[in-house]
Amino acid sequence: MSRAGHQDLISVLKQRFDAHPERHAGIEWSDVAERLIANPGKLTALEQMETTGGEPDVIAYDDSIDAYVFCDCSAESPTGRRSLCYDDAALIARKKHPPEGSAEGQAIAMGIELLSEGDYRYLQTLGEFDLKTSSWLSTPDAIRSRGGAIFGDRRYDQVFIYHNGADSYYAARGYRGRLLV
Repeated sequence: MSRAGHQDLISVLKQRFDAHPERHAGIEWSDVAERLIANPGKLTALEQMETTGGEPDVIAYDDSIDAYVFCDCSAESPTGRRSLCYDDAALIARKKHPPEGSAEGQAIAMGIELLSEGDYRYLQTLGEFDLKTSSWLSTPDAIRSRGGAIFGDRRYDQVFIYHNGADSYYAARGYRGRLLV
């Protein structure tokens, strides 16, 4: 990513930050921008989040690790990250009609991590997300070891967490990621 590309992305992120102050009360953009400029690798991950439709924004500051938390804040699951099974093990195990990839594998390649159930529930306190889609979530080992994976959505003004076979995939299911900067 070129220096001009960095500046363009930072400008997009600032516009989104300014448009949604409810997502990051008490956080100053100048502090976030300084951190971004000092971490060009994080900008590359944010660019991938942006180009796949995630609309990343700052949703928190974690003082225990001194990091700003960016999260996909698109209204629906990012369009460029749908129709994926949960992880690479599920992708390999799927014999008929495999999808083109896995949510976890793609997230790792992008340098981000899937939202946990707690992250997802927190995101839903900042707005209404996944009213028509759903998002794979980081799945506890006790569920994944039995072939399952969890996902979330919002229906009837409630946040729901469900399970499915990890090898399943749907056009309306993607994943949301988070990035610590």
